[in-house]
Amino acid sequence: MTWLFYIFVLAATFIVMEGITWLTHRYVMHGFLWYLHKDHHQVEPGFFEKNDAFFVIFAVPSILLIYFGTFDNVWWMQATGFGIMAYGAGYFLVHDVIIHQRFKWFTRSNNSYVRAIRWAHKMHHKHLDRHEGESFGMLLVHKKYWDKIKRDRKLMAGNKKVEYAPEA
Repeated sequence: MTWLFYIFVLAATFIVMEGITWLTHRYVMHGFLWYLHKDHHQVEPGFFEKNDAFFVIFAVPSILLIYFGTFDNVWWMQATGFGIMAYGAGYFLVHDVIIHQRFKWFTRSNNSYVRAIRWAHKMHHKHLDRHEGESFGMLLVHKKYWDKIKRDRKLMAGNKKVEYAPEA
């Protein structure tokens, strides 16, 4: 029975992390810690960004919860820590691998979800300052981006061969 609760707490933490991520991205990264997040919107040379510090900021509570949950034998703390860690792994895959393609693993996906999440993130990055913005979440995609992907698919399905102006 404890394993069922453990899995429930881990999954609930994973789900709640989307909301925490949205709030943190909107009010912390685009707020008082903009100086760490700015280079993510205004690309500078190099593989690493100051923005990568948020990986550590989010990892610390996860590590501490796993550590104290394990050594103090408090299963729900450990489950919460692993839930945060699972979200971090998902965030890494979606944000760094699929969206920004910092690692060239899934570069040509035609999946609707992948296309919608990439478009939502592209709309987020069209704003180069911290005051304007949209689409602050990571895994949930607003309906307007799904609708755009559906419209694009219909347009592409209707035009199997694109005709350009004839050459003179």
